[in-house]
Amino acid sequence: MSLRLTEIFFSLQGEASRAGLPTVFVRLAGCPLRCAWCDTPYSFSGGEAADIAAVLVAVARYPARQICVTGGEPLAQKDCPALLTALCDVGYEVSLETSGALDIAGVDSRVSRIMDLKAPDSGECARNRWENLACLNARDEIKIVLASRADYEWARATLAERQLDALCPVLLSPAQGLLDPAALAEWILADGLNVRFQLQLHKMLWGNAKGK
Repeated sequence: MSLRLTEIFFSLQGEASRAGLPTVFVRLAGCPLRCAWCDTPYSFSGGEAADIAAVLVAVARYPARQICVTGGEPLAQKDCPALLTALCDVGYEVSLETSGALDIAGVDSRVSRIMDLKAPDSGECARNRWENLACLNARDEIKIVLASRADYEWARATLAERQLDALCPVLLSPAQGLLDPAALAEWILADGLNVRFQLQLHKMLWGNAKGK
């Protein structure tokens, strides 16, 4: 089995319920989406070949039990599910950051899936794989990045129509530099949404530095 690996690095988790936890990030290369606000375009192509055993050796160098497999879109690589299972098998707490455009049904049940839904301003709303919602459970999380008031209204309507907060925690985030975080916070409070507002902790600490 072979993977294309962009980078492995040790940092603080910046998002979702594990924000603040020391975490080893395994960033796989490649992504079929091109979101307008993407902050990791360097992962779209390239990467170095690595097998699962080599990844296990690399992550073991760091003093963390939390592992996050991210991208790009990690599920675009056929051996990603096998990597996730191997990480779980050696005792790591594993999370997967995925775009929501690819099938998550084959992901090991021990993995916490942080699944995006793409709002209209991302340019990739049509790629949302709604069948994935039926696979989610309380260990998973739905993340929606918003770039405008229109994106927020789409998220609010989707939350109600599909009862997203009954499936798992829902996270709303402002796209950096495109939506005022305070405005988003006020909208959530005004509408009484059952969601978690989040900012990207790693960007508050280190900006857009690669490997952070």
